[in-house]
Amino acid sequence: MGNLCTRYYEYKDVKLLLLGLDMAGKTTLLNHLKLGEVVTTIPTFGFNLETVNHKNITFIIYDIGGGDKMRQQFRHHYPDTDAVVMVIDGADPERLQKLNCNVIKPALHADELAHSIFLFLVNKRDLPNCLSAEEVAAKLNLKALKHSWHIMEISAYRGVGLTNSMDWLASHLGPSPRVL
Repeated sequence: MGNLCTRYYEYKDVKLLLLGLDMAGKTTLLNHLKLGEVVTTIPTFGFNLETVNHKNITFIIYDIGGGDKMRQQFRHHYPDTDAVVMVIDGADPERLQKLNCNVIKPALHADELAHSIFLFLVNKRDLPNCLSAEEVAAKLNLKALKHSWHIMEISAYRGVGLTNSMDWLASHLGPSPRVL
């Protein structure tokens, strides 16, 4: 009898892009999500593709290299994207303007991402002098965005904040329950 009232959730596939400048921690974040540990990485040339299951959602995650030449290729990954996760090196405030001009603004103006949600992750919170989420939001003028967005602080290296960020994504992209 209890099974009649139980809600079952179907898995939903969600395409997620990890974007940011080189050395921001995108691949470290992806490895921590996929493997649960830190793996020594080298800068990504091209992209990494992994799937991560979280709360009945299969996140198909594209980790795209953030070097100058790779940034020109970001737009080729935009179609059918449900969420964009901008990984920001909070310990490198000098490059925020470069991030804003070369990564964030082009993504926000792309027609293919008009209905995507944006999650800004201020990485490297474990390092001294790292900017807070509030400081980064102010410097990037995120309050003026028309997209659905959120900002959080994380440490991809230590795994701090990653579950909370996946929970936020799941709550905004999750599958609809179906009653059997």
